[in-house]
Amino acid sequence: MSEIIKTDAVVLSKLNYGDTSSIVSLYTETDGKISAIVKGGRSPKSKIGKIIDPINHLQVIIYKKNTRDVQILSDANLVSHFANLKEDLDATKYSFAIIELVKNLTAEHEVNEKLFKGLIKILSLINDKKENPAFLFGRFLLFFLSELGYEISIDKCSLCGNNLKAKENIGFDFNSGLICSDCFESHPGLEGISAELFELIFCLKTNRLAEKFNVLLMDKFNLLIERYLKFHITDFKGIQSFQIYK
Repeated sequence: MSEIIKTDAVVLSKLNYGDTSSIVSLYTETDGKISAIVKGGRSPKSKIGKIIDPINHLQVIIYKKNTRDVQILSDANLVSHFANLKEDLDATKYSFAIIELVKNLTAEHEVNEKLFKGLIKILSLINDKKENPAFLFGRFLLFFLSELGYEISIDKCSLCGNNLKAKENIGFDFNSGLICSDCFESHPGLEGISAELFELIFCLKTNRLAEKFNVLLMDKFNLLIERYLKFHITDFKGIQSFQIYK
């Protein structure tokens, strides 16, 4: 039995299929991640084909049948194509990194309205140039970790539960997260992080201003979180958009 779904969606990816069609991955507000075919979507006369591009925010109508893996996209209207972020290389890089994470690390049909709203919000903030896109990406990444179930605590040591203090030697355990100086000293082989990096993580997590930090520090932050994700998700190979938009 099929049902008709009308929902908002963000286009995560698009692939050519056959001679004239496309298959898209969508993150929807009401049904989570869905794969759908756009029949004739590559035809010059296709209205849908002109707006089904990665990052675009659409309102879509989908014919859904639980017995098939790829649904049918019957109609779509453009809500926003985030024109400003597509004109800036850094903004484009971090925006594609965001949708890559959502595509690769969320389960099909797993509904998360909070994540959907967060996705729309972060793309809008990058588009409106509210802050350096590198810092906005970092804020989303920490939020995304929380939604995946891998939240990093910035208040308590992940091993002993003691308060974390910025002026001390903070460490990082890729199994559990940030650790206090006592645990760092008593557990050899764990990663040490600078006081500046810890302060950056704290600012990103608590939505405090990050303008005082050198944006190059985000490279260390991204590497740290990539390694954390690789530890927990064996299929995760890193953020490929960072390699494409070097």
